Amino acid sequence: MNDLVIRGGALPAPRLDKPAATGEAKGFGTMLTDAIKEINQLQIDADQAISKVQIDEAGSIHEAMIALEKADVSFRAIMQVRNKIIEAYQEIMRMQV
Repeated sequence: MNDLVIRGGALPAPRLDKPAATGEAKGFGTMLTDAIKEINQLQIDADQAISKVQIDEAGSIHEAMIALEKADVSFRAIMQVRNKIIEAYQEIMRMQV
């Protein structure tokens, strides 16, 4: 799992071999919340880049497109994570006790 590395992306590959700096390992909820915050920041950055191109006409179209693609790819990735979580929840709910 540690050989999976996302370079230049919004979602850093989780480090499972080292605990967090506080001595405790991060929980799944904390990691998910952090990822959502990073994706939200990428969306905000993309909106600002578009505004620079549209309003100020000082921004680079290339930088705006790169910011948009980063935000899009990150959003799609987190949607796949959400879908897997929902699928796992539904599978657990189908289990008979």
